[in-house]
Amino acid sequence: MPKKVVMEIPANPMLGDLRKRKRKLRVAAYCRVSTEEEEQQNSFEVQVDYYTEKITHHDGWQLAGIFADDGISGVRTKKRDQFNEMIELCRKKKIDLILTKSISRFARNTLDCIKHVRILKSWGIPVIFEKENIDTSNMNSEMILTCLSSFAQAESESISGNVTKGIRMGYKQGRFAFRYTGFAFQKGLDGEPEIIPKDAQTILMIAREFLNGDSLKGIKEKLEKAGIPSPAGEPKWTTQTIQRILQNEKYAGDVLLQKTYTADFLEGRVKKNNGELPQYYIKDNHPAIIPREMFFEIQEELARRRSKKPANTKKAKTNRGRFTSKYALSERLVCGDCGCYFRRVTWNIHGRKQIVWRCINRLEFGPKSCGKSPSLEETALHTAILEAIRSLVHGQQEEMAAALQDTLIQCIAGEKEETSPIVIENKIKELETEFDRLLVLAADENDIIDYKLKQISGTILKLKQQKKRIEYTAERSEVMESKAKEVMGLISAEDLDLTEYSDALVYRIIERITVLSKEEIRIRFIGGFEITQPLR
Repeated sequence: MPKKVVMEIPANPMLGDLRKRKRKLRVAAYCRVSTEEEEQQNSFEVQVDYYTEKITHHDGWQLAGIFADDGISGVRTKKRDQFNEMIELCRKKKIDLILTKSISRFARNTLDCIKHVRILKSWGIPVIFEKENIDTSNMNSEMILTCLSSFAQAESESISGNVTKGIRMGYKQGRFAFRYTGFAFQKGLDGEPEIIPKDAQTILMIAREFLNGDSLKGIKEKLEKAGIPSPAGEPKWTTQTIQRILQNEKYAGDVLLQKTYTADFLEGRVKKNNGELPQYYIKDNHPAIIPREMFFEIQEELARRRSKKPANTKKAKTNRGRFTSKYALSERLVCGDCGCYFRRVTWNIHGRKQIVWRCINRLEFGPKSCGKSPSLEETALHTAILEAIRSLVHGQQEEMAAALQDTLIQCIAGEKEETSPIVIENKIKELETEFDRLLVLAADENDIIDYKLKQISGTILKLKQQKKRIEYTAERSEVMESKAKEVMGLISAEDLDLTEYSDALVYRIIERITVLSKEEIRIRFIGGFEITQPLR
């Protein structure tokens, strides 16, 4: 058997590249600028012109396209449409070579950069980074590419950190970019926010309906029925949108800065700021749509409704049921025996329906839980409430006004501090001056001076807390005074329609109705005035 002969055929890249040599290389270029500023725009146009001329004047090259992302961050490739379109054409074998100015233009995220370079290399498509003089067709350049990509990512992190620091320093001084969403506010001729009247009417309608006892769902239905478009311009509203409007301090003329923050630089993940970073509240930053007193009322009502527990499936005893805006009495009619709320019930007696209100404890747990509470007919209850309001309007306005005023004075006087915020602020300044003087002397390590410094520091802290308490009390007093005036205005209005019972009116002016017996109820109006009314 003849001996095997092995012949080596030397490599010949010219043969392997014969197909490509028969046609010109399809070369694409990728450009990017990170902002949309005018000077960056010039850089962007220069890059496009440069690569267009370079590729078209090369004998062996054919222009396969200039791909350019304008004003887009290089941290992630997800939002870079042109970049992704270029990669897709590479996948379809319509590009043979990619040119780019530098690694930082291609990507500032090491993982993304290496990932796409390797994908392109697996498809036989090299990338040339001109500034770093790297050609990825050369396997030895991958380590260099990794290092340089890391430097580009570090540079991006540094820039991001500096920008974030600058924004937060601006927050401390009350400087920030007001966000115009196209709803409620627009940029005025003087560069300051101005109110859009049409949208302001919608916001005020939402606020009033909510304070009148309507639910978020009920407000949603009214808005859609009236044909009022949502902030997004859609015919349909969501309860979440309505709740955001009610909670947004912007509509009260204020601004809360740093509600959210970017938790991860690379992923760009935004998290709600739950105390991780300081926040800055700017009062009276721009014209208000909702008066501040009304805004405080809305926040209190939101908190009250949130506090209402859902119906308990295990039927544990409770005087707090699920919040309902359907009937104002569900939130106000209270059993004088056990303190539980009453519930609206429909009886069916020999085919005839009758609506009554009954104690929830008695309904769910029987007479042993609450044996004295009566069942009240709804019509009799409505009539009694209507008569009580009429008596105030026609005969007891002066008495009620005096009672409301006395209650208001007591509430405010009970919370007043002996010192005004200005006096406290002056005391703080004096103590801070003394603190600075002693601090210079403390260099001699004197124990007495150290003790005095701690004492002054503690006093300053207490004074600052007292000042905040006084300022809060003043705001609450304004709200209470406004609420009392509003009740008096509703009661004494000449055009008040008292011909039939109104849930909306009861919701605004009555705080509680205590069922004393089957013949008598006690009505407590907002502000503290009470009246006992017979049931007929």
